[in-house]
Amino acid sequence: MAACVSRVELSVTCRSLLDRDLGSRSDPLCVLLQDAGGGRWAELDRTEKIKNCQDPEFCKKLVVDYYFEKVQKLKFSVYDIDNKSFDLNDDDYLGGVECTLGQVVSSSVFTRPLELKQGKPAGKGTITISAEEIKDTRVVYLEIEAQNLDKKDFLGKSDPFLEFYKQSDAGTWQLVYRSEVVIKNNLNPCWRKFSVPLQTFCGGDFNKPIKVQCADHDSDGSHDLIGTLETTLAQMQTAGAGSLVEYECIHPEKKQKKKNYKNSGIIRIKSCKIETEYSFLDYVMGGCQINFTVGVDFTASNGDPKSPDSLHYISPDGINEYLVAIWSVGSVVQDYDTDKLFPAFGFGAQVPPSWQVSHEFALNFNPSNPYCQGIQGIVDAYRQILPQIRLYGPTNFSPIINHVARFAAQSLQQGTAAQYFILLIITDGEITDLDQTRQAIVNASKLPMSIIIVGVGEADFKAMEFLDGDNGILKSVTGEPAARDIVQFVPFRQFKSAPQEALSQMVLAEVPKQLVSYYKWQGWPPLKLPEIKAM
Repeated sequence: MAACVSRVELSVTCRSLLDRDLGSRSDPLCVLLQDAGGGRWAELDRTEKIKNCQDPEFCKKLVVDYYFEKVQKLKFSVYDIDNKSFDLNDDDYLGGVECTLGQVVSSSVFTRPLELKQGKPAGKGTITISAEEIKDTRVVYLEIEAQNLDKKDFLGKSDPFLEFYKQSDAGTWQLVYRSEVVIKNNLNPCWRKFSVPLQTFCGGDFNKPIKVQCADHDSDGSHDLIGTLETTLAQMQTAGAGSLVEYECIHPEKKQKKKNYKNSGIIRIKSCKIETEYSFLDYVMGGCQINFTVGVDFTASNGDPKSPDSLHYISPDGINEYLVAIWSVGSVVQDYDTDKLFPAFGFGAQVPPSWQVSHEFALNFNPSNPYCQGIQGIVDAYRQILPQIRLYGPTNFSPIINHVARFAAQSLQQGTAAQYFILLIITDGEITDLDQTRQAIVNASKLPMSIIIVGVGEADFKAMEFLDGDNGILKSVTGEPAARDIVQFVPFRQFKSAPQEALSQMVLAEVPKQLVSYYKWQGWPPLKLPEIKAM
């Protein structure tokens, strides 16, 4: 493994983007891709979408690991987003640029014309990328409110939002945060608490000038300035414990023109706290064990395992979609588990000797010790059990989710970031106990666990996509929301012709974020704290 030299944060702005929307301007988003070899590109990160804007300054930074000894070919692609789907194939391409990370890192500011394809410019569109090394893991948490803001809308009050800028060494202002909350018709708004990495916010310099801009949001992108103020993090930090820090919000033109102009409102910092943010690697290197459990769907809808059109049919070369999913996900996860003993279960089959339907039977037929030695052990147990059971039904997920949740609940009693649980469910998608599964997931969302569902075959996976919760927070039947998103669903058919690592990358992409968000929610640091390296 090449040692990662550092993490780099990339800021992206574009100018003069093509206009693809009729009656309004484009809604751009920038995607960062890395060359994965063989003409394929793998997505690393993406910015937010900005509505109705041909000169976007993206607020979300793109983060990439920088390896000095590798040529890292990158592609920045800009799209006009007109729907809510994550897939970009149905969005208009506004142009892109290919370069290496070395080129970006070695330029203080890297500007290039956007191209629709090699040699074909995307109108007058340009992209500017600037890089900054992430050296600091602290995060700034801010709570802000305002009073008596100027009214900007003719019929209603203002819809205010905030933008924070830091001053670069060259004296220019760089956007570091844009409040996502546009508070409608309110001249005394109180924005939701938000956080920005300290490095992004002020480069770790507590006395670096910070400009705050308050504007009235207009859906056509022509936001009206209410006023600005300048401060430093050091000044803002004096807020808290009942003492607010107040600033006058000044509109420069009004101040010049009106003799009796006082201000355009008051901005108040209610609290400003700085906390250390730990990474996935901090937890894993600090001693957190990742426990991997597999659940395999043995319901009759998979088809008779002896028949070549069954999803459980093992081909002459010894594989099927179930085995490929177990191998590709398990081979990544096993590196984070020291004992390499993995519990593996089946559900939905009639099991000897009683031939009762079971929804959580051990693949090794040993309920008191369902552990398999390594991923190979799971594969061997699966192959041995197939001829000994009868595929049946129904397809119930909740028993196996509740089974793993019991172990996660026990580890929760330790009150430390010692153990995290990943449940991989492989299924053909015809779920029967949807209501009970929803409740099981909502309960599990309060525990140190994540659920990965891989859908095999050609079934309609609408229920799985619903459980994934990407289109909103999953709720139980009684309306109780999940404490956090813990389910990642991936249909296997999207990866049939892709290399094996593509499935594991997609399936495991959310796990580090889910683990970190859980321990952050609990307020638990890594078991062993990372050493602070002297800069």
